[in-house]
Amino acid sequence: MRAVKRLLLLLPLLLGTQAGAQPVPANAIRIYVGTYTTDGTSKGIYRLLLDPATGNVRSDGDPTETVSPSFLVLNKAGTRLFAVNETGDSATDAAGGVSSFAVDPSTGAIRLLSRVSSAGPAPCHLSLDRDEKHLLVANYWGGSVAVFAIQPDGRLGNVTAFVRHVGENPTPRDPGPHAHSVQVDPSNRFVLVTDLGLDTLFVYPYDGERGSLGAPREVALAKGAGPRHLAFHPDGKAFYVLNELNGTVTGFEYEAQRGALAEMQTVSTLAKDYKGPNSSAEVVVTSDGRFLYASNRGPDDIAIFAIDPRTRKLTLVGHQRAQGLHPRNFAIDPTGEYLVVANRDSDGLAVFVIDPKTGTLGQASVFRTPKPVCILMRKAVP
Repeated sequence: MRAVKRLLLLLPLLLGTQAGAQPVPANAIRIYVGTYTTDGTSKGIYRLLLDPATGNVRSDGDPTETVSPSFLVLNKAGTRLFAVNETGDSATDAAGGVSSFAVDPSTGAIRLLSRVSSAGPAPCHLSLDRDEKHLLVANYWGGSVAVFAIQPDGRLGNVTAFVRHVGENPTPRDPGPHAHSVQVDPSNRFVLVTDLGLDTLFVYPYDGERGSLGAPREVALAKGAGPRHLAFHPDGKAFYVLNELNGTVTGFEYEAQRGALAEMQTVSTLAKDYKGPNSSAEVVVTSDGRFLYASNRGPDDIAIFAIDPRTRKLTLVGHQRAQGLHPRNFAIDPTGEYLVVANRDSDGLAVFVIDPKTGTLGQASVFRTPKPVCILMRKAVP
C-alpha cells in the first residue's frame, strides 16, 4: 500500500472537478472544511471525501451555510460539530457567534442546532473539554475566553465562565490582549490559553463539572513572540506552543497534577536562508509522538520536526512547500497517512503523504475550495 502511494506522487496534480469522478471506497476519510465567507466566494462549511488508496479528494454534498466558520471541532462520536462564527474587527465591535450542528453518522451531513453569542468579537478558536460537557471559545479582539454548557441535544446553553485578559504589550502587530487558542489539558484539570497580544500563556484551574475557571498562572514568552496555538504530546507530559509573530515553537515539560510546566527549548520554524516576512499558523503532533509539523505563511511551507522519544525536544528535519498560498491550518487524517493543508489565499487544499520513517511529506493531490482556513477529518461510516 505504501509503494502504491509513492507511485501516486509521479501523477499530475488532480483538481477537485477531476477527483469528483473517481470512485470512493467505504473506508474513505471525511473532511470538514471551515472557511471565511466575508468576500462572498465561500458559503460556509464544506464536506469532502478523501480516498485513502489514492490521496484524491472529491466533494460530498452541498456546503452548509454559516458565517465565517474559521475554526471547527467535532465530538468523539462524530455526532456533533461546533464552529466559531468569526466576525468583528476590533475590541469595540459586536461579539461574534458560536454554532452547534447535528451530524448524520451515515452521510456526514450537518444540520444547525443552535447559534449563540461568543461573548466577544472575532472568536477564532474553540475546543471541547474531555467529558464533552462544555465548549470553550477564545475571542481574539479584547482577549476573552467564554465557557458554554452543552445541552444533551447538542444545543449550546448558558455561559458558565468568562474571563477577559488585561494588560499592554507593544507587540509588532495588534498590541493588547488577543486570546488566540483555548485548550483543556488531557487530565481535564487545567485550561491553557495562548494570548498573542500579551506574549503570555495563561494556565487556568478548571472544574469540568461546573465549567468554571480559577485564578490563572501566567507564563511569559519572548517579547514579540505572539503565541498562537499549542499541541500536546500524546503522552501528556509535554506540549508545544507555536509563536506566530517570531516564527518559533517553544516546548514545555508538563505535569498535569499541578499544571506545572518548565520550558525545554525554543526553535525556529523557518529555513535558515529565508529572510522575508512570516506569520506562523498551526502546529500538530503526530499520534505516535514522533513528529511535529508547523505551518509558515510567508515562505508558505510546512516545517517538519522529529521529536526525541526521551527528551521530547525537537530537531528540524526540513520544510515542504505548501503548494499554495497562506497555509493557515492543516490536519492529519485518522490513519496517520495523510496531512491536508488549507491554503487560504490560493483557494485550495493540498494533500500530502506522510513518510512514517522520516516524517517527510510527498504530494498526492490538490483540491479547490474557496477560502479554506480549518480542516477536520474522521473516518467515514460505510
